[in-house]
Amino acid sequence: MCYRTKLNSKLQEIESSFEAVFIDPDSYIPKEEINGFAHHETPVITDENPQEITLSKWGLIPFWAKSTEIQKSTLNAKIETAQEKPSFQKAVNNRCLVIADGYYEWQWLDAKGGIKQKYLIRTKDQSVFAFAGIYSYWKEPATNYLHHTYSILTTEANELMSRIHNNKRRMPVVLEKRDQRKWLDGTDLSKFAFPYEVALTATPVDEPGKQQALNF
Repeated sequence: MCYRTKLNSKLQEIESSFEAVFIDPDSYIPKEEINGFAHHETPVITDENPQEITLSKWGLIPFWAKSTEIQKSTLNAKIETAQEKPSFQKAVNNRCLVIADGYYEWQWLDAKGGIKQKYLIRTKDQSVFAFAGIYSYWKEPATNYLHHTYSILTTEANELMSRIHNNKRRMPVVLEKRDQRKWLDGTDLSKFAFPYEVALTATPVDEPGKQQALNF
């Protein structure tokens, strides 16, 4: 799955990579690690305004939700079943690019996951890239505040990620640069499910007291 990402590239590099501009550049705060369960707002590009970079909160809230509680289970959406799930089926045609320059995954080094090795995953040919995302607007009943929220699509793991994410064997859908517009334009979800993949690299991250696995 994908619950920790990274985006600490310079604002100008992000804008150049996507040929888009931040609507509120002062709102961009580079982060070495973004915890999905904290439901931070992160930079996205939506199908509504492909030339604009805005902020959206990680963890999709469907329009029918009564509270934000659902967010803890909507950080990711399986691309194979998103159209069938009540949380996502009304949002699968609301496409967005979730901007990142890396994400983190943990390899289990024992059968129960008591010992893990953290890896930083990046693309080989994109210094800044995009996850395939879907989004929703949700109006908070108590305040009428309109929340913009998203989920990252996941798919079956490729060979590299099967060796790293070896307990569930899933990975986020990382888009080839040439396919970002196709995603926003609504190309069928199945076209982005594995064996669709982008060339990735994995670098072990040292953590105190943790055993280190082999690099790939």
